[in-house]
Amino acid sequence: MEDAVQAHQRPKRERYGDVLAVALKTLWYVEDGCEVETGEVMVFTGPRFALTVRHGPVDPTSAAAQRLNGDADMLRFGPIAVLRAVLDTVVDSYTEAAVQVRSDLTALERRVFSPDREDLTEEIYSLKREVVEFRDAVQPLAPVVQDFAGPHAGWPEEALPYFRDVADHMHRTDTEVRSLDELLNSALDAHLARVGTWQNDDMRRISAWAAILAGPTLIAGIYGMNFAHMPELNGTFGYPLAITVMATVAGLLHRDLRRNGWL
Repeated sequence: MEDAVQAHQRPKRERYGDVLAVALKTLWYVEDGCEVETGEVMVFTGPRFALTVRHGPVDPTSAAAQRLNGDADMLRFGPIAVLRAVLDTVVDSYTEAAVQVRSDLTALERRVFSPDREDLTEEIYSLKREVVEFRDAVQPLAPVVQDFAGPHAGWPEEALPYFRDVADHMHRTDTEVRSLDELLNSALDAHLARVGTWQNDDMRRISAWAAILAGPTLIAGIYGMNFAHMPELNGTFGYPLAITVMATVAGLLHRDLRRNGWL
């Protein structure tokens, strides 16, 4: 009763005598904020009853009831049919959310490798936080569902294929969530590498322009010392010649640096 009322349980299964208690995380995707929201549902089954307790706005039991109404073969298994229907509904919602998160990740990857300079660090971390929340709902439930699919679960032999089907969907979703987490790590590493490349490009351009300006600055600095005896100091073409030399030095440096990819 305490677990059911207070919620905030990790996905798990516990048996109290002939009563089985299973805690699940409900999960849905909010498109407006690109966020994964979670709730909770607990399923209690006994020899002749099935009880669900829900926390959060999403109620998987309505969809589970519809599935049961359309599956007369499953209904004959009694209370465990309710457990299987709720599990199936929750796991299918995981699959749908994973598809939407994958779509967001694909769009984010395109932006990471686009020619535009965008700082996507915050967006990547935000999506990673949602995936971590997703993972916390999926990964602890995977071994629980796998146990339900085994012969030691205590279900009738005819019910095991139904639970194996749920376990198969659960395994695929768990693999997908792990893949999303790894891809987000790779996207973050790639983005940080690109940020480093942008900074290196900026530093190269700054260094290139500093090198271009160094030649004219050197010549102007020497002639600005105002010594009495300097070549072309009193010549008619001294000033145009100095300007021409400075422009030539700057032009040659600009050409070479541009050819080498520094500009």
